Amino acid sequence: MIIMIISVVIPALNEEGVVGKTVRSVPVDELRARGFDVEILVVDNASEDNTANEAREAGARVVREDNRGYGNAYKKGFREARGDILVMGDADLTYPFEMIPEFVDEIMRGYDFVIGDRLNGMMEDGAMPALHRYIGNPMLSRMLNVLFRNPIRDTHCGMRAFTREALERMDLRAPGMEFAIEMVIEASEKNLKIREIPIPYRKRGGEAKLHSFKDGWRHIDYMLKRKFFGAY
Repeated sequence: MIIMIISVVIPALNEEGVVGKTVRSVPVDELRARGFDVEILVVDNASEDNTANEAREAGARVVREDNRGYGNAYKKGFREARGDILVMGDADLTYPFEMIPEFVDEIMRGYDFVIGDRLNGMMEDGAMPALHRYIGNPMLSRMLNVLFRNPIRDTHCGMRAFTREALERMDLRAPGMEFAIEMVIEASEKNLKIREIPIPYRKRGGEAKLHSFKDGWRHIDYMLKRKFFGAY
């Protein structure tokens, strides 16, 4: 009997104090009871604190990526991961890792790419700045929907699951935060079978890494260049 492996890939930059709690929130026993093997892989993105040791002590395998950037961290993690199914999510306790089995269920039903939807009335008060919740994320998601004929409502949600085959079909290059929309665009253009499911979103632990206007512009710049100039 071949046992499928689930790799939970978590990028972490200076997440001491929260990364251990995040690792322990992965429902490993439940997934193993369903017949999966599970690995938790934390990508230490050149942290300057105790992130790596804390993640190891919580039970994760830790790899280091010295080139900082959201995309750089994930690309390193995906190269190192052993899983047939890959799950991604942040190290800051904002995402409901207890819902990983539901994401996996959708994969097992035949979907290639599963993404959470935070904009569904389940968001914890204060979890997302009003500028992001009511203007930034909806505007950027709508822009992506129009430019790339993509139906996903919350294109920037970072909790996702996909098959190994789907990962190999996507051409993921972006080094920074624009990696989030690159993946969504690739999933759509490669005709992956996509499923969006509602999830809660919680107040983060530790210091925020997102820079509203800088990262927002990077997303806009990426979409325009990719759509109209074929550059990315």
